[in-house]
Amino acid sequence: MNFFRVPAALLSLLLLIETGSSYPAQRSVSLPGDESFFPVAVWYGGGKVRAPMMESIDSTSAERWGTDLDQIKATGFNTIKTWVDWATAEPRRQEYNFNNLDLLLRLAQKRGLRVIVQIYLDSAPDWVGHSYPDARFVDRSGAVIDSQAAPGYCIDHDGVRGEIVKFLRALSQDANKSAALYGWDVWSEPHVVNWAEFPYLSDPEFCFCAYTQSRFRHWLQTKYHTLDALNAAWYRSFVSWDQVQPPRYPTILSYTDYLDWRAFIDDKLAGDLKTRVEAIRSGDSSHPITSHAAVPGLFTSPTDGYGEPDDWKMSDSADFFGTSLYPKHAESTQPWSSLMLAAGLDFTRSAGHSFGKGFWIGELQAGQGATGMRIADPVTGDDEQFWMWQVVAHGARELAVYAWYPMSSGFESNGYGLINLDGTLTERARAAGETAKAISRYGPQILNSKPPQAEVAILYNRLSYMVGGSQPSLSKLGNAERDSLLGLYRAFSEENIPVDFVHPDDVGQDRLGQYKILFLPFSVMLSQNVADGVKHYVKNGGTVVGEARLAWNDARGFASDMIPGAGLADVFGAREKVIEPRDNVQMEVSSMTLPGMSVHTVIKGTAFEEQLEPLIGSNVLARFSDGSPAIVEKDDGKGKAFVIGSFIALSYDRDHDPGVKSLLLSLARTAGVTHDVEVSGGGASQVEVRWLVGKQQQTLFVFNHATSSTDIDLHIRFPWKVGEARDVNGGLALHWQSAAGQSTFRKHLSPGENWIFVVRGI
Repeated sequence: MNFFRVPAALLSLLLLIETGSSYPAQRSVSLPGDESFFPVAVWYGGGKVRAPMMESIDSTSAERWGTDLDQIKATGFNTIKTWVDWATAEPRRQEYNFNNLDLLLRLAQKRGLRVIVQIYLDSAPDWVGHSYPDARFVDRSGAVIDSQAAPGYCIDHDGVRGEIVKFLRALSQDANKSAALYGWDVWSEPHVVNWAEFPYLSDPEFCFCAYTQSRFRHWLQTKYHTLDALNAAWYRSFVSWDQVQPPRYPTILSYTDYLDWRAFIDDKLAGDLKTRVEAIRSGDSSHPITSHAAVPGLFTSPTDGYGEPDDWKMSDSADFFGTSLYPKHAESTQPWSSLMLAAGLDFTRSAGHSFGKGFWIGELQAGQGATGMRIADPVTGDDEQFWMWQVVAHGARELAVYAWYPMSSGFESNGYGLINLDGTLTERARAAGETAKAISRYGPQILNSKPPQAEVAILYNRLSYMVGGSQPSLSKLGNAERDSLLGLYRAFSEENIPVDFVHPDDVGQDRLGQYKILFLPFSVMLSQNVADGVKHYVKNGGTVVGEARLAWNDARGFASDMIPGAGLADVFGAREKVIEPRDNVQMEVSSMTLPGMSVHTVIKGTAFEEQLEPLIGSNVLARFSDGSPAIVEKDDGKGKAFVIGSFIALSYDRDHDPGVKSLLLSLARTAGVTHDVEVSGGGASQVEVRWLVGKQQQTLFVFNHATSSTDIDLHIRFPWKVGEARDVNGGLALHWQSAAGQSTFRKHLSPGENWIFVVRGI
């Protein structure tokens, strides 16, 4: 949990040892019996201390901790997530103290509980700073950061990195002796600098120490090969690599240096995660290793000076990558909506999906958010059940509720706990426990299922956050990048149509074959590699939809000669004639070729009218109020391309214009996107449906977001004939009707009800 700092984007949305026992032989999670185990964990570190602090062990610890574990298991959890902080576990160099972890592993093993180990390196021993005084973090202003319990020391220092690797190897070898060990989380909420704020610094950015600068230079050498090539890209005149430094401020000329710096930070964070993973793997060849972001990258900005990770690159570096989820965090301006929660989960899932991996939830909020006297809405049992089922419905392979006890110290004291600090259970603890039991019962089915294959892809393009470099030129639009992604997601989610977010690497490396349509929201900057991937995707039968100013700038921050840039004008069949700012942007359909849309349907744009000049072979589908072309279509190869002269995804998130939604659904229908789940009835618009697909079976998750009850008909097209349907709660058999290739289930849903049932085919 991000105890000291919550990303700005999140703020706007709304983050004596027991004796006589010995370890049995190691048991791998891949052995028979474990494929059916779905870990539903709660954070517990022994006693009431908050992470990453650790309680001193005394003669009462085994009994007290054992009592807590008995209660955790009786409540319904099958796993605990405990933690080890470097400062406590290695108070003097190579003098390791794993007593807390060893005791918890033994106590958990006796009770049949599994253990996930969270590692905190940001809480570094003081001897590290004394041994390596030049390893302190440095802000771009030159300010040097002394660690005071956090944020530790820079891993780019070879000495610090070596000490970290040795510590992790020793820890891994120790814990790997226990059969209770389930897995590792090697980095909680990765940033370059964690768990500290510096209010005395203006707009801090990290790290500018000599060792990170050296690593940056090596990164640049790999990219540019020669100093001449770097000088040409940056418009500089360095005579040696030693002169090269990261940019500290913007200038009116090229900002390619800034783009390189931000790309380097992405790669650095992924590389630092890989270092941790490999160090643990050197002592443990079998247990899964994960890390989790502070918040899904959908809600953050890659320009954050503390370093926000790229979820895709992080997913590539570990067995799993996940996220924290705090829908009622004290730092949020308001609780997350159900759509925000779903979008964040699908975003995290998509990052792992690109590499054929699942995802874990490192932290799921357990109790009321508190930061001093900033106190959020209470967390209810209904909240906890809804959040947990949402996590499962999106295909997570683990979830860890944060935390068993409320925070016992610090400015979050008495917040975020599942039970009361005096040890008594709460209504939300009981609700979470009952949900945990249900998830455990259906563990084999869940783990052998996955979300349906999406046919709709939405490009997550980090470059678009950096138009203008460190002084974004489109700041008047607010967080247009995030809101554009959410707008597209909203339109399809409201119709229960699955979507995936995809990374530029997915496009550039031709990993789009499963998708029928690709949206490029707010892609005002685009690399040539991605543009080439778009061309290839369309030539081979895909449908792509772009918006205003598509590929206006390239990956260097240089303007294209023609917009759409990067050679995309020929693909989309139009070029920008003129772009004008407008308070009220309206487009009117002028063609009969869009299925489900009538001529004269009005579509609301946002901020700009980009008048398009059609090229040979294209068709005009809609026009602005002055008659100029607003939407142009072109067939290219086996596929189609559509360009829209405004920002309609942004418009839909902010204004929910029905014309925009009709257009998006029409474009998807044109591409052949299917619609396998439909809901009808008085409150259908407030009902969300998710499903997991297994062999001859599906698990359906139906969430009523309305504050009133409703009667619905749920129409589903299965790839087989339905043989049986049972409710997860109680196992009662359900009735259905089959006709015209679909099965219909009827249900009276109470306000806020979660309905989960299993359907098996014959």
